[in-house]
Amino acid sequence: MEQLILRQDFISAICKNTAIRLVSWPLFFYPQMSKPLNTNHNILKMNKLGLLFFLSFCFATGAHAQVDTTKERSETEKYAWRLRQEVLYGTYIPKDVNEVILELNKKIDAPSKAKFGAVTEDEAATRLFFSLGRWMTHNWSLYEGSRLSKYLQDMGIHHPDNMVRFLITIYHRSLTKKPLDVKELVKKFHEIEEAEKRKRLEGSTILHEETKQIEKPKEKKN
Repeated sequence: MEQLILRQDFISAICKNTAIRLVSWPLFFYPQMSKPLNTNHNILKMNKLGLLFFLSFCFATGAHAQVDTTKERSETEKYAWRLRQEVLYGTYIPKDVNEVILELNKKIDAPSKAKFGAVTEDEAATRLFFSLGRWMTHNWSLYEGSRLSKYLQDMGIHHPDNMVRFLITIYHRSLTKKPLDVKELVKKFHEIEEAEKRKRLEGSTILHEETKQIEKPKEKKN
């Protein structure tokens, strides 16, 4: 039993710089442990086996953490790369609302434009949300990230669904020859997002609330 304790301390010392803390030594790694340890050769052989096992475990744990960090870094780099691209998956990504109008004019035929302009802008934003809106969300990478989504986020519109409604409204105004009033429309959608955020917070459950009394600073004696 004394020899076993010495081996535990030895391995624990080797692994002290890792997150591993040796609690107990699993006897199933040593079939011979149920037998008396009579020779120094057997002790040395078992020490080597235990050392190799724990070092392998330590290195494997470190390697796993390194892979996770690399993956996270690569995802960030990939997102940054997407924001710089003019074309993603073979589709041109507009850089602003003017290019959105130009691209939609190319892709939508005259009869569809006539139907589009025959309804109000609010109706257009609702009716076309799951058709034209889904096409824009997917092809212009509003969820995954693109230079158009970054442009809209910088303006103050952050949720892809609101981006879609904003773009449909802008295109409707273009077709019906109305002023675009981009700033006012951005302000409207920004207020919608803020209201939705407040509503979510009001409906959320408080997990922990704590009140502390702040002591007044002691006055310095002259």
